[in-house]
Amino acid sequence: MKKLNNQFKMQGDIKDRGNIKWQGLMLPEHIQMLREWYKEDEQVKRPDLDEFDLQLIQEELDIALKRKCEVLIETWRDKQLFKHRGIIERIDVSHRELVYESPFGMERLMLDEIVAVTLID
Repeated sequence: MKKLNNQFKMQGDIKDRGNIKWQGLMLPEHIQMLREWYKEDEQVKRPDLDEFDLQLIQEELDIALKRKCEVLIETWRDKQLFKHRGIIERIDVSHRELVYESPFGMERLMLDEIVAVTLID
């Protein structure tokens, strides 16, 4: 005997369609709006840094460069925060970038993207 409806399952005396019965309740427009809503939840507003905060970041970078100690650098780009860990090799003011050595090799960061610096050692 051939089964005509593969999506039906028997649960007790009732034929059940499982997840198929819920698929008709969500329109593609609703699914797209939910995806956009979830992306908005992951977005982070750029931290407002005043002169005092910028001065602290500069001092931490100078200390880390002189001592060659490991730092945790937090950057903000594309409405997200990223964390970078490594040893600062040099700060190139003319190109406004920072060069540091991470476990994966030499990396570069734009100075304008840095929002926090923490010395680890």
